[in-house]
Amino acid sequence: MVIKEKQTRQENEGYALLRIAKSLTVHLNLASLLEEVMDEINELLDPAEFGIIYLWDPTEGILIPRASCGAGIKESRPLYEIKLREDESIAGIVYLKSKALLLSTPEEVASAQENLRDSNRKLMLQALGSTEIKSVLAVPLCAGSMKFGVLLFGTLVGERVFSFEDTSFVQTTADLIALAIDRTRLESQTTAIEAAKQAEQFRAEAMATLSHELRTPLAAIKGYSTALLLEEVDWSDEKQKEFLTLIDQECDNLQTMITDILDSSLIDVNQMNLTLQPTRLQHLAREVADELQRRTSEHNLVVDFPEQFPIIELDSFRIKQVIRNIIDNSVKYSPSGGLIVICGEERFDDIVVSISDQGVGISQEDLIPLFEKYYRVKSSTGIHIPGTGLGLPVSRTIIEKHNGRIWAESKVGEGTKISFSLPKKRKDLDE
Repeated sequence: MVIKEKQTRQENEGYALLRIAKSLTVHLNLASLLEEVMDEINELLDPAEFGIIYLWDPTEGILIPRASCGAGIKESRPLYEIKLREDESIAGIVYLKSKALLLSTPEEVASAQENLRDSNRKLMLQALGSTEIKSVLAVPLCAGSMKFGVLLFGTLVGERVFSFEDTSFVQTTADLIALAIDRTRLESQTTAIEAAKQAEQFRAEAMATLSHELRTPLAAIKGYSTALLLEEVDWSDEKQKEFLTLIDQECDNLQTMITDILDSSLIDVNQMNLTLQPTRLQHLAREVADELQRRTSEHNLVVDFPEQFPIIELDSFRIKQVIRNIIDNSVKYSPSGGLIVICGEERFDDIVVSISDQGVGISQEDLIPLFEKYYRVKSSTGIHIPGTGLGLPVSRTIIEKHNGRIWAESKVGEGTKISFSLPKKRKDLDE
């Protein structure tokens, strides 16, 4: 009879280990995986009335509960506030020595928990609802030389206590859990390495693009200025003015690119600050429109704001930069010219400024990443459009720092409208 019971137990443990091993191969997040496995073990391990998986946090140098099982304890918030030092209480001893520990009497349990700090003792009492633990079985979670934590089970009021026969099953289960944790760790490291490689490749490509874009206006400036300095050529006044105008335009392009790069760097280190003051936004829009109108004869810039438009507290330099960036994009992506309208609208809590063009438009796929760093919309005309891919991302940050929002609407072949909103009343920045 005893032999038959032993065979039945071994068979049940074998089936349980197969179920646990299968659970551990499923690609769940670590917390869900540990919770599922704890429930599997709890069903078979008769004496267990609660179970806890402690994982080692190398940053803080403590053991922290990460999964549990048992009536009431699974949803217990105090349990997950426990922080055990290495060698503190039963879990700390098992982690430090990397050896299983079987405590079969309340006296043995109490003795092993003597160095449990008062704060942790109170939290444990709140989690278990009992001052006395009858027996404990705790085993280390190790994979090779790697130590990850401790798997611990305990009994509170039941008649049965843990035996040495339980130790083998729980240790085998702990080894499976440790292998799953190690696999998760390696997958995480691999993912991080791949992400770092992709980021480095993206950065290299972005830098190559920026270098090319910066060289383009410099080459034009150098070419026209060299031509003007040629002594053997007698340039007419009209041609000299044309060259100087082109040099001026390329200088403006270069200045815009450098400003975008510097502002992007400020954003990366969270050093872009705003100086807010009451401003008539329609005046800023008019100033920028007049400035950019002088650079193009193929586009007609129109400013349309209501007469009684509210005064808004904003950083005038930065908002002019936003408007300039958007209009500049409208000009670039409207190679055939056309109307560019800057209009203002007052709403209940905020105002909206929209800039619309009659350009080539943007596809729906390109609208999604439009405000991401270095993203460049490819012109449907095939013509190269200069830029750094930083103007709109910088504009987005400026608007968001004003507690506003920026968005785009477009249809290919029909033009694009980019809008931004600003609150009418001042709020704390970045709240």
